[in-house]
Amino acid sequence: MAVRIICIKKDDGDHSNPYLAIDHFEWVNERINVNGITDRSEIHDWIKESNGEAYVIDQYGNKNYLIPAMCPQGNKYVKTVADENVNDLLLLLPGCTE
Repeated sequence: MAVRIICIKKDDGDHSNPYLAIDHFEWVNERINVNGITDRSEIHDWIKESNGEAYVIDQYGNKNYLIPAMCPQGNKYVKTVADENVNDLLLLLPGCTE
């Protein structure tokens, strides 16, 4: 199953790693038209351990798949780029309204 991430929900804390500010992801399975909300740790584990696929769509319609990552402190997160010096489309998504 693949899901498209459509928005992110961030907490109000101060994070040196912007990915850790993301609490939840809102997604849609476009194939069966089902929406859901998943927290950061759950989506990390789903991608890493269950071969799940999650992606964002860029301005040209290209899919950019999320990859699992872990910070030195052991916090799980996901991102769309291997090199964090490049702009990550995940961080550019709008905030979720709920």
